Order: sequence, then C-alpha cells, then structure tokens
Amino acid sequence: MTNFKLFRFVLLLVTSLLFSSTQAQNWPNWRGPNGDGTSTEINLPVKWDSITNVLWKSEVPGTGHSSPIIWENKLFTLSAVSETNEKILLCFDVENGDLLWQKTIIKSDFENKHNDNSFASGTPATDGKLVYVSVLDKDDVLVAAYDFSGEQVWVQRPGKFSSPHGYSCSPALFEDKVIINGDSQGEAFIAALNKKDGKVIWKVDHDKPAHSFSTPIFREITGKKQMIFCGNKEIASYNPEDGSRYWWVNGPSEDFCSSPVYNEKLNLVLVSSAWPQRHLLAIKPDGNGDVTESHVVWQTTKGAYYVPSPVCTDDYLFSTMTNGQVHCIEVATGNIMWTENLGKQYSSPVLANGLVYMPNDDGVITVIKPGSKFEMVAQNSIGERMNASPAISKGKIYLRGDSHIFCIGNK
Repeated sequence: MTNFKLFRFVLLLVTSLLFSSTQAQNWPNWRGPNGDGTSTEINLPVKWDSITNVLWKSEVPGTGHSSPIIWENKLFTLSAVSETNEKILLCFDVENGDLLWQKTIIKSDFENKHNDNSFASGTPATDGKLVYVSVLDKDDVLVAAYDFSGEQVWVQRPGKFSSPHGYSCSPALFEDKVIINGDSQGEAFIAALNKKDGKVIWKVDHDKPAHSFSTPIFREITGKKQMIFCGNKEIASYNPEDGSRYWWVNGPSEDFCSSPVYNEKLNLVLVSSAWPQRHLLAIKPDGNGDVTESHVVWQTTKGAYYVPSPVCTDDYLFSTMTNGQVHCIEVATGNIMWTENLGKQYSSPVLANGLVYMPNDDGVITVIKPGSKFEMVAQNSIGERMNASPAISKGKIYLRGDSHIFCIGNK
C-alpha cells in the first residue's frame, strides 16, 4: 500500500469513527442526554409493527410508567409489584432483551395515587457508574444508588412528599449532584445529593406548596450554568451549584407536570403550567430577580399542554394534550400552525433522525416530519398500551408497553 493510499485509509477510518461517536448516544435519564427529548441519532427505523423491525421483545415484571434509560449495553427501568408491595429496579441486556437482574428498592405499603398514575412512574438516571432512582416509601422521598451489578451503594431520604396524585420524580444529574424535585402539597423542596454517598449538598425549602412533577433541565446561558425548574408556584432559574435563584416568573398557575425546553436559536425557555389553568410561556432567560413583567416574550392558553413534555426544533414546538390534540406552535410568536388529533397521550415525544416520534396511550407512534403543515411519515403500533416515553440509543428505539419492552431497529 502506497503512503498516499495508507493516508486515505487512515483518514477515512478516523472520520468514520468520529462520525459514529458523535451520532451514537446513550440515553441516560428522563428525556435523554439533553433532558429535552432530542437525540443526534440517525438511520433510525421509521416503520414497524409488533413483529416487523422488532429486534427483541421482553416481558417486564410488575407494572409502571417509568421510561427506559440506556447506557452502553444495559437498559434500566422501574416497576411496581402490587402483590408484594415492592418497587423494583430492573436491568436488561440491550443486545437480546434478557433480564439480567432485578432488585427491590423498597417493600412497603403503596401511597395513594391518581388513576392515571402508577406506583413506579419516575425514570432512573445514570452517569455510567451508578444508577439513581427515587420512589416513595409511604410519605418519605427515598433516593438510592445502585452499581451496574445491582448492589445498593447508598440510600437517602431527603424529605417528605404528600399528594393524592402519587409520585413521579425522575432524578436529574448535574456534575457531582443528583437533583430531586420534592415539590408537593405538604413538605415542598428541591435538593441536591452527592452522587458518591447521597449526602445532602444543598436543599431549598419552598414556601408555596403545590404539585410539581416536572424534571429540571440544565443549560449554560449568558455565561451562567442555569437549572430551569418549575415548582413553588413559579418558573425559576437556579444556580445548580448552591441552589440560589437567578430569576423567576410568578405562576402562571399552581401546578406543573411537563418539563421545560430551551430554544437556543431564539434564546427562549418554553414552559406550560398544568392546573388549575394551563398557560404556555416563552421566557428570555437572561434576567435577574422577579422577571414576571419584563422577560415573558409571549403567553397563551392556546396549545398549552398538561402532562406530556414537548420537543422543539429551531422554529417549532410540538406539544400534545392528554386528550390527543397535538399542536405545532411557532416558537417566535406562540401562533398555532396546525392541530391534529393523534389519540389520548400521557407519554412524551422524542425528536431524532430529523423526525418527531409522537406516541399515544394505545401504543401507536406517529412519525411526523417537522414543518408548518402536518406531514405524517408513518404510524406504527406495538400492539399494547404504553404510558412510558421512548428512549433512543445506537440506532435503536426502545419502547416500554404495559407488559413488554420492545427494541425497534432496522433489520
């Protein structure tokens, strides 16, 4: 081989490795690597059914709405076993769907909950070293860490939680911290625990107790590391290092369910409140203190969403109501471009492969090409109900139905 041919070969190999490494991603927590349902993965399947393009299908012990997370060759999720009052952490092999192990997190009486909730609704999180989970132990918020062999490393109870709707905290990771949303009608707080030992690094008690099931996102904006959090009857930006607040918007109502998203192109944080009124807001995240009157760019009740979290492209926000009304909203103005009924939905969509994958409760995932007009690429069913949100990793889509986990990939 000549020097020139050798150089070309090495260049192509390095380029290929760099390209594949930038495209192949883990899905380490609720809503993926960015916390907003987006992925850089390409060459994903677009069409499938309960058999076609199903690489494997595995039965899941227990029940729950916890979404799957993936790190390298392992998939983790939570379940609840009503017969034994156990809440369990499950680990599957992503290559073949084998259940590698299950560990009981807690065995105690289950809490009260809403009929549409489950006893294992929070999604775990991992940094590739430990897996972090949060469930209720009666009225105690229980947070625990496990290694990849299923051994418990630590357990912590940072506070109490009270809600007739039940519990659904998905731990969020920032640097050396595990962030826990404990906003409830009783004790209300947000806390940061040390990843290594579970000790409380900081805890902020809230003075306006309400329901918040929202998971924060983290972004560096205007030179600050900001944690955008919905709770305490406000939308706020915290310094995740110490729990201090940068800015906040009062209300716009009491409760929050969905997670915020950030549109980098227009420098806007997009948030919808849940109850008693739903309001969708676009906020400039560069203020200080109370920015309720100064930094809300637009606010509307049209297209405001409740439980499912949205996905966002440069120009459009794609959201859905639990009644199945999907909206395409122009980010710059809040104007609704189109509305389509795609079936009752509690799970959240993902954006990957240049497409929106929008699931509904019947296990039908509608693939949509983003744009100002509705364009359906495909509709695919897994053949059973689902309330968990999709996960994407290394060219595959992972879906948790009521009874099974499905690995969808191009055959």
